[in-house]
Amino acid sequence: MVVASQLRAGMAVRFEGQSYKVLAAEYHPGQGKMGGVAHVRLQNTATGTFWEHSFRADLKLEDLAVEKQSLEFLYEDGAQCCFMNPENYEQTEVPAAMIGPQAPFLEAGKRISVEFVEGRPIGALFPDNIEVVIADTAPPLHQQVDSTFKPAKLANGVEIMVPQFIKTGDAIRLDLQTMKYMDRVKARHA
Repeated sequence: MVVASQLRAGMAVRFEGQSYKVLAAEYHPGQGKMGGVAHVRLQNTATGTFWEHSFRADLKLEDLAVEKQSLEFLYEDGAQCCFMNPENYEQTEVPAAMIGPQAPFLEAGKRISVEFVEGRPIGALFPDNIEVVIADTAPPLHQQVDSTFKPAKLANGVEIMVPQFIKTGDAIRLDLQTMKYMDRVKARHA
């Protein structure tokens, strides 16, 4: 059992017969006779739906073990992403809805940590940022234009906003949580 005030992102809990993954949690202590409150954003592990709720700080929830396995991504067939355990060749399908907006960044053959709760896959853990190549964008503006952005398309079809000086073929670092440009990757000399 875990007290609601101790919930943290990445945990899994059972509430009213449903299991949830904690995506975000904030604890607000109460004043005087008012008890504290935990504001939590949850994702249902069975349906993938999101739920925001405020729990009394002293409410006890059943804590579920989150198991992580390093699996190799094979392919995506629309609604499912297929992974393989490289040690026993066992395949696991994870609903694309559980992976979220990062699903287009899965590449065949890449290893990624997949989270399991009660033997069922509930999501994948991506690095905080990755290097990607700009497939298409407007030509760069070389004027002194600060803090203006333009749309750019990546090789996987995802559209992001980049600064005016970025051109087609540039490698950039992308924050996968916010899907925002971080910086341009310096060219490597051989």
